[in-house]
Amino acid sequence: MVYMTTRAEILIIGNEILSGKIADEHSGFLCREFRALGVDVRRIVVLPDEIEVIAEAIRQAWGRNDLIISTGGIGPTHDDVTIAGVAQGLGRPVVRHPTLESIIRDAYGDQLPDAVWRLAEVPEGAELISATGLRVPVVKVEKLYLFPGVPEIFRRKFEAIKARFQEAPFFLKKIYLAVGEERIVAALERVVKKFPEVLLGSYPVINRPDYQVLLTVESKNAAVLDEAYQDLTANLLGEGILLLKEQRMS
Repeated sequence: MVYMTTRAEILIIGNEILSGKIADEHSGFLCREFRALGVDVRRIVVLPDEIEVIAEAIRQAWGRNDLIISTGGIGPTHDDVTIAGVAQGLGRPVVRHPTLESIIRDAYGDQLPDAVWRLAEVPEGAELISATGLRVPVVKVEKLYLFPGVPEIFRRKFEAIKARFQEAPFFLKKIYLAVGEERIVAALERVVKKFPEVLLGSYPVINRPDYQVLLTVESKNAAVLDEAYQDLTANLLGEGILLLKEQRMS
């Protein structure tokens, strides 16, 4: 059985990330969450708060991935230009969404500076994704989901809607080795060629007394994973390479 996997791209938007003033908390979080959901993150791009740069990144991401997540640049200040960049990238005007206008009016009243009403702006054709616990819905434009950059707000919104991204899970097995990578190259290449549905990772560690290399064997096809794992461990044992410890996760 062939398992289809959603390919995702993450756009981290903000001058503060590129200048190092604020650390990016979103990339690692999203990669872990999406892996658990069965989604394959293919690319992470960090962008400045510039409309043209954001627009070009949207155009490029649109053609190569099934799902796009953006974080940052959504707000009332001068540097919140993500909506304008997305709209330009998709060739759409920016419009005010009546539901967002209503939320802002209920929260702050009518007597607001004009800039605050930018919180109600979306690219034309956007829809709002509501969920329990969210006062302000997530803005979605086809396969693009726009999230705010503030980590606490971002995570709350993502957690509220992440079930919609769930698909067939990845299965994972780990192997810990007491030898360096130079001893296992041939065994790894053999498995990669024999099992194209399997993702095989090799990660050296430094200054650990218990193991030198962590191997990960991963696939959405549990049966193929088991076969590849057995083949690999048998091959390693046959070459006299000590398997220290094994662990399976899903």
